[in-house]
Amino acid sequence: MDILTITGLFLAIFSLIVGAILKGAGVKGLVGGAAFVIVVLGTIAAICIHAPMSSVKRALAMLKWLFKPPKADEEGLVKRLIEWSSAARRRGVLALEPEIAKEQDPFIKRGLELVYDGAAPDTVRKVLEVESDARYDMDYAGAKIFEGMGIYAPTLGIIGAVLGLMAVMQNLEDPSKLGTGIAAAFTATVYGIGIANLFFLPAAAKLKELAGAQARTRGMIIDGLAAIAEGENPRIIEAKLQGYLTKP
Repeated sequence: MDILTITGLFLAIFSLIVGAILKGAGVKGLVGGAAFVIVVLGTIAAICIHAPMSSVKRALAMLKWLFKPPKADEEGLVKRLIEWSSAARRRGVLALEPEIAKEQDPFIKRGLELVYDGAAPDTVRKVLEVESDARYDMDYAGAKIFEGMGIYAPTLGIIGAVLGLMAVMQNLEDPSKLGTGIAAAFTATVYGIGIANLFFLPAAAKLKELAGAQARTRGMIIDGLAAIAEGENPRIIEAKLQGYLTKP
């Protein structure tokens, strides 16, 4: 579980509620059915027009990454790659057959199969890079869905405010309704700007970063498997892959 995402969501809700109370608007000032329909449903409608179904589905699948990010044991991967390179160097690539049978990751398994089949190092690299790039593009498109929603939500909030003010202008003969009417009109603006800056845009940024981290791990796997196919010394491979383990 990502404690930062949980903390961020809690602080976002807390800041809005407490801020509304301290400003005198009260919790009721944050409640508005019309504002919710215009901003939330309007944003969903806009993104449905904006993006293809594949990107929307990927965005929904990636939503869980915010709370449970995919993690790769890079140190463990390096260790396994070195073990495979040692086995292949001593007994040939046929020694990788048992590893292929028990490998669970489809990406790694495909790479091992290429090495086992005697593919040239450049071929191993190119085939895996195509798949890795395709995965990254798909994940990036999913993250862009949230970014798009973060762009549309504030505008729809303004539309909601304008519609609310239009309703107020139609009741100018009743001054008692002006205050509550104007306050309700601006609730949509709070919804739009708040949900964009406290969820959609931060979510997009985090998902892009996680997609990049996944691509980086796949890059390490590609380098390791291509080096095994080339028959490089395991020590040289280890030295090469250690760079991926450098932490900021």
